[in-house]
Amino acid sequence: MTLIELLVVIAIGAILALAAVPSYRAYAVRSHRVEAAAALLALSAAQEKFYLQNNAYTTELEGAPPDGLGMQAVTASGFYDVEIDAADAEGFRATATARGRQADDAHCASFTINQAGARTATSTDCWSR
Repeated sequence: MTLIELLVVIAIGAILALAAVPSYRAYAVRSHRVEAAAALLALSAAQEKFYLQNNAYTTELEGAPPDGLGMQAVTASGFYDVEIDAADAEGFRATATARGRQADDAHCASFTINQAGARTATSTDCWSR
């Protein structure tokens, strides 16, 4: 094997790597969206449990029960901030907003859910992907 052959193989490998990295990054960003959906669904279930015990929803996400839900304001891997936008005896609205490197995902930067289970997001296909 000559030096020129070795350089050609290295160049081909570098070109393949340059093509693969953006595709992998896009896949990783899409896969992290599941974390936002899971966090909001867990928050919704916790809100319903809180409502059964108190006849009202709470705005206290991190507070320990019985006054709050005892949940974290950041998802497990840290890709989304979770907050309860509004809550009263009639309903609630919660949002998960992308943070850090996930904030580059402009297509699905924000997810919301309410007491009726209505799900909205930055784009219409975010909850289903």
